[in-house]
Amino acid sequence: MDIKELQKDIWQNKLDKGFNTTDVNMEFCLLYAEVAEAYEAYRKQKNDIGEELADIGIFLMGISEMLGYDLLDEIQKKHIKNKKRVYKKVGDFHVKVNN
Repeated sequence: MDIKELQKDIWQNKLDKGFNTTDVNMEFCLLYAEVAEAYEAYRKQKNDIGEELADIGIFLMGISEMLGYDLLDEIQKKHIKNKKRVYKKVGDFHVKVNN
């Protein structure tokens, strides 16, 4: 199964299980909670960090499908854009010099 099929399958699972498919704000809040869980798993060196990262991906794909975006296509376009950007280091951070 490729990522495009997976995104569609994740959406179908949401439909089949009766999960939220209309409240975008709630999905972003749930995604935020999943990011917090992944960070907590990392911070505490738990064995389930991979599962928590997977939850983040699942929520991203669900939100993408909800909003009508092909997440793979969006990631590829953004990756190309990022590769062309120039950054400079300011302290401990990299700051974008151009778009």
